[in-house]
Amino acid sequence: MNKILFLALALVVASCHKKTKQTKAHTPVSIESIIEKNANLLLQDKRFHSLSIGIYKNGKKVIRHFGELKIGEGIPPNDSTIYELASVTKTFLGTLAAKAVLEQKIKLQDDIRKYLPQPYPNLAFEQSPITIQHLLTHTSGFPNFPPDGDSKAGFWEGLKQLNIKDKPGSRYRYSNTAPEVMAYILEKVYQKPYETLLQEYILNPLQMKQTSFVLDQQAKKRLVKGYNGDNQLMPNFERKLWGGMGGLHATVGDMLKYAKYHLNESNQVVKTSHQAFFETPYDFEIGYYWNILKNAETTVYRHHGGIFGMQNWFMLYPKHQLGISIFTNVSFERTGEVLEKVAGKIYDQIIEMQ
Repeated sequence: MNKILFLALALVVASCHKKTKQTKAHTPVSIESIIEKNANLLLQDKRFHSLSIGIYKNGKKVIRHFGELKIGEGIPPNDSTIYELASVTKTFLGTLAAKAVLEQKIKLQDDIRKYLPQPYPNLAFEQSPITIQHLLTHTSGFPNFPPDGDSKAGFWEGLKQLNIKDKPGSRYRYSNTAPEVMAYILEKVYQKPYETLLQEYILNPLQMKQTSFVLDQQAKKRLVKGYNGDNQLMPNFERKLWGGMGGLHATVGDMLKYAKYHLNESNQVVKTSHQAFFETPYDFEIGYYWNILKNAETTVYRHHGGIFGMQNWFMLYPKHQLGISIFTNVSFERTGEVLEKVAGKIYDQIIEMQ
């Protein structure tokens, strides 16, 4: 009798345990809950004050905001909040460059000096010229920042001072100078201001109405004023050149429109802009300014943007029809690294949902 009772109890316990495991395994997980979980964990790090996260997945858009834009006021960002894209702006330039290549306005192997307003015999290494492809891959040999970035006239004079120390195309060296030259070249071949090209070929077709270089007075009120690592308010970036290196402003919602566009690789401009040209000594290839990471499971096209008082990551996973845009209103030495890990966790957890 006792043995029968014991076996019966054991079966009941096992059954309950099985049901508990099944219930746990089928606990519904949503993109919203994944965002909230990771955002709340990040904001336990008191160096961070606010966070905006946007996810595009298979046609669905989810945007959530957390924390406070101004320390002590408790007011979070919202869907109208405007951020600085910083270097993520370069991906827009790369997209326009891909369009120009397809339209045969430029060729990847063109010597850039054929497009410049003055002779620059110094912009070569021995007999090896700098090409369009070198501009697009940070392998031109140009320095990170131009000798004079305060005006376009000063920019061109400053280029005369440069000494190219490596054969172009041989070494990855991140440059904010090269994208400004690229933006100018696009202006010249299209005979339109770079800002107009961006508006006509990307922003207007995608209905990115909250994205621009120049903000009116109402938009400026929605622009984030960010902090450095010492919680000091930092100035916003002031664009003085063409805007190739950075300077665009956007909402998270607009960035998800941009994600949707770039996840459609049947679009020839998108497909072209996702080509890889150079393998860096790090963990990625580069082409048309996208950092391209590949493994057995997926390929991600991504770019980081960091400026005085805010940072962001923009990531695209075409295989999974997934885009991630994440912003914070603080900029200290390792902000980008921390945000990158958060975006990686969000990706992993969304893929596990499937």
